[in-house]
Parts: sequence; C-alpha cells; structure tokens
Amino acid sequence: MAFLADALSRVKPSATIAVTQKARDLKAQGREIIGLSVGEPDFDTPAHIRQAGIEAIERGETRYTPVLGIPQLREAVAKKFKRENNLDYKASDVIVATGGKHILFNAFLATINPGDEVIVPAPYWVSYPEMVAICGGTAVTVDTSMEHGFKLQPEDLERAITPRTKWLVLNSPSNPSGAAYTRDELKKVTDVLLRHPHVHVLTDDIYEHLVYGDFKFVTVAEVEPNLFDRTLTMNGVSKAYAMTGWRIGYAAGPAPLIKAMDLLQGQQTSGACSIAQWAAVAALEGPQDHLATFRKAFQERRDLVVSMLGQAKYLKCPSPEGAFYVFPSLAEAVGRKTPEGKVIASDEDFVTALLEAEGVAVVQGSAFGTGPNFRVSYAASTALLEDACGKIQRFCASLS
Repeated sequence: MAFLADALSRVKPSATIAVTQKARDLKAQGREIIGLSVGEPDFDTPAHIRQAGIEAIERGETRYTPVLGIPQLREAVAKKFKRENNLDYKASDVIVATGGKHILFNAFLATINPGDEVIVPAPYWVSYPEMVAICGGTAVTVDTSMEHGFKLQPEDLERAITPRTKWLVLNSPSNPSGAAYTRDELKKVTDVLLRHPHVHVLTDDIYEHLVYGDFKFVTVAEVEPNLFDRTLTMNGVSKAYAMTGWRIGYAAGPAPLIKAMDLLQGQQTSGACSIAQWAAVAALEGPQDHLATFRKAFQERRDLVVSMLGQAKYLKCPSPEGAFYVFPSLAEAVGRKTPEGKVIASDEDFVTALLEAEGVAVVQGSAFGTGPNFRVSYAASTALLEDACGKIQRFCASLS
C-alpha cells in the first residue's frame, strides 16, 4: 500500500512559485535578478489598515474567531457587496477564509464528486485546475484568443457544457491576461448559463478595483440577477488593499453552500486570523483614497510595459483592462535560436533562456493553459520595469 495519496499524482507544482524559486536560486549565486513573476502589489498596506491591526492586538483580539468570520467583518462584506456591486447578501450569507485560494478550495471540496466537470477558460490562474483535480473533478479548459481579448465566447461556453458540468469559474479582471468583461460581454455569457440550470458560477473578483481608464467593473450576479442563487461571489483584500500576507478572502452565496463550506472549514483551519480580520474591517469600511493612487500607478506602468514590449522584436503585447499583468505572445520567436545556439521551441524555453541571459524572471503562458505567451507582472517600480523591458527587448533582438 502506497503511503502518499493517489490525488497527488493528479496535481502539478505551481509554475509561478517554481519560477520565483529559480530566480531566488540565481540571486543567491550572485546574479542580479529582476523578478516580474510574483502576483502581488509592491505597495505597503495603507496606514489606517495597519493601525487597525495594531489596535486589535492591543485590545486583546487574539483569540479564536468564529469559523465563518467575526460578525463585524461579515457585516462589512455584506455592505461592500451592496454598496459596490448592488448585491443583496446578508451577513449570514458570507464566509471569511484564509485568503481567496482557501475560499475556492472549500467551494470545490464542498461540491465536486468524482467525474464532475468544472469549466475553466484559458488562460487561467494556475491553481484552478489543480484544485479541481485534488477534489476528484475534471477541469474542462476552454481556449480563448488574443483576437477576442482573452475572453470566453458564448458559443464556446455552450459547446463545453455537458450534463456533468457543475461550475464555471470566471476571473475578471484576469490573472494572467488582465482581461476584464464589460457588462455586455458578461451578459452574453450569463445568457448561456440561464439555459443550463445545473451549472453554477464561481466568480473570482479579486482584482475588481484594479481596472483602468473608463472601464466599469461588473460581476455575474449583478449583471444577471436570475443567477444569484447559483453564484458564489468571491473577493478579498489582498490586491486592492495590498494585504497579500494578511491572508483574508471572503465570499457570499447560497445558504446551503456557505453552510457546507463552514462545515469543512471547521475541520480544517477554523476561523481566519483575528488580527487580520479586524484589519480587513478597516480596509472595507475605512478610507478608500489609496485606490485611486494604486490605479494611477498601475495604469502608468501598464502603458509603459505594453509600449516597450510592443516594440520588442517577435512580441505582440495587447493592452489589458485590469489587474497588473500583461500576457504577450511570443509566437514569432518560436523556432529561433539564442546566440548560444539554443532553439526556442516553446514559451518555457523562452522564459528560461531570458532568465539565464538577462536575469529577468517571467512565467511561461503554458503554465496558465495558453501559449506561446508569457506573463509579466508590472507590480514593480517604473525604473525596474524600464530596466526589465529593455532587457527583454535586447534578448528578443538577439534571437536569429
């Protein structure tokens, strides 16, 4: 009898973590490395949120919390959904967990039986299909294209739905492409779902506040109220409030699902960190001035990176609507050789050669289900991005 579980054979290591570790190893060897592979803001958590955490410690808010989250945070989440998304959730419909990833995993674990299918548009965040696999389900990837802005087309969704489909996962704005759905685009997707009442929707809205220009964020249950009882609306404080390390995600949805997730979480981690939850209350209910500052900085960085990578030989770099990633195509670089004679046969070869030659760490698109592309996180200083993009241009120009 094998000691390790069979489920592990269905799971691949995180490519983003692998690239980050390789960059760390090279840095430890004395190499100068520019890391553009990590998906977290480079800003500090706003001061009033940090202060709320300190005050929670000083008040003695250091004991176990309710599994579903402290009442004050669940109420703040319900108010946030009403205020910003026009969604009428009650505090009792809300669950708080140790990050958005925890919410997603619990939702899948609570609902997936062997053979159940989960539709995941590609490119996708690396963890979606792996979570589905751990839970015994089958991730059905549906390809999107650069021509359609990396957005799921309604006819492709229609073809992918089967009697075994349990969930559609929709991440807007997207990691890794930065693509975000307009109201009209999302309505076409929800129109398909209305014809298939057995399919539920898991919306990953973690980048909600990081959209640029005149783009207006909308979420599934807001666009189509008839899907309200079939939607788990997930969000968190990590990206918009620069709180990745605080590990607070939250969601609201149908009472039977929230109850099931509560049951699972009670046997896993119990309630999330008390101090982080009080800080999250301050994030949702306190001043939001920093959001405009974040958006302005990220939009300027996006425009810089899109411009510089668009000038690089063999690359095509669309401008995304949100998040803090670009997802350029390197199709024209495939088949070419580095100065050392190594053939670029794939996007993985490209990012490996780029890291070794120029010390710039990015992530291959195939890790996100779409290639030949690569993901660049522009959650870095302008100076660092200029340096990195210049090195990417130099690397591309060296290919023959």
